Amino acid sequence: MPTVLAIETSCDETAVAIVNNRQVYSSIIASQIPVHQQYGGVVPEVASRQHLETLNQEIAQAMEQSHRDWGQIDGIAATCAPGLVGALLVGLTAAKTLAMVHKKPFLGVHHLEGHIYATYLSESTLDPPFLSLLVSGGHTSLIYVKDCGSYETLGETRDDAAGEAFDKVARLLKLGYPGGPVIDKLAQTGDPQAFALPEGKISLPGGGYHPYDGSFSGLKTAVLRLVQQLEKEGREVPLADVAASFQETIARSLTKRALACARDYGLSTIAVGGGVAANSGLRKYLQAAAAEHNIRVLFPPLKYCTDNAAMIGCAASDHLSRGHTSALTLGVHSRLPLSQVMNLYEH
Repeated sequence: MPTVLAIETSCDETAVAIVNNRQVYSSIIASQIPVHQQYGGVVPEVASRQHLETLNQEIAQAMEQSHRDWGQIDGIAATCAPGLVGALLVGLTAAKTLAMVHKKPFLGVHHLEGHIYATYLSESTLDPPFLSLLVSGGHTSLIYVKDCGSYETLGETRDDAAGEAFDKVARLLKLGYPGGPVIDKLAQTGDPQAFALPEGKISLPGGGYHPYDGSFSGLKTAVLRLVQQLEKEGREVPLADVAASFQETIARSLTKRALACARDYGLSTIAVGGGVAANSGLRKYLQAAAAEHNIRVLFPPLKYCTDNAAMIGCAASDHLSRGHTSALTLGVHSRLPLSQVMNLYEH
């Protein structure tokens, strides 16, 4: 399998990795969370500048850590979609430049395909077909993984992504940014049954509910109304109980849809990816429920749940081994359906 140097700059992590198939030779990640915390969320222009300031140093660190030289690198890859346009351009331009200077094939990688491949980095036996539950700050999807570059989205959120809901509720509870880790920690000491919150079902025109699609906007509003009601009554808001009830509702909602989808399509493995895959509530709830149906659930190591370049390199290595390369004229896309992954390659 080819060895690939990969760059990930789709949002607020600057990451570089050198990967051969499922083996990671080096993985460097610089998080921008401390920079964006003062704003309560990611500021695109600030993210782009941070990428510019740190990327060259990270490339040098990744090469040194991998104990490889440029003669041992078979291809250069970068995330090209979806993401913040300015941030994506920094990584893509750097990757194209390296590809031209060192005369290597260039590959533009779909960020969501990277999250699917994150589980491969720790699971040597994982092969398609399987169901990917992709849960992050920008995406919540159920994806039928058929082969490298062949995906079918079976279910998704109709509004807020799961990670986005965590951030918004954390802001509402004045817990700071990012919301996922702080709510997860707080929920450990709370009662998940303290408050009944809505799961966010999607009605169908002919009656009933969509089996795989969900919604988190109503859940966020329900937490807001709960807090307002408690404050109106002059009661102190039990933050741990609210956090635990909120987290339990999201875990239950995602688990119901993922299991229904896997069973309906005859898939015996669910691979979870994205930042919310690090959530302890989701991990416990989904694994316990899946075990009752003899469905295997796989989570990436915590370091590969959030954005990283190792997962991008893993996907790129597989594509390059199949002869897929991208044109140097390839641009970036703030949005791009996963079904259009193969449009990124000449094959």
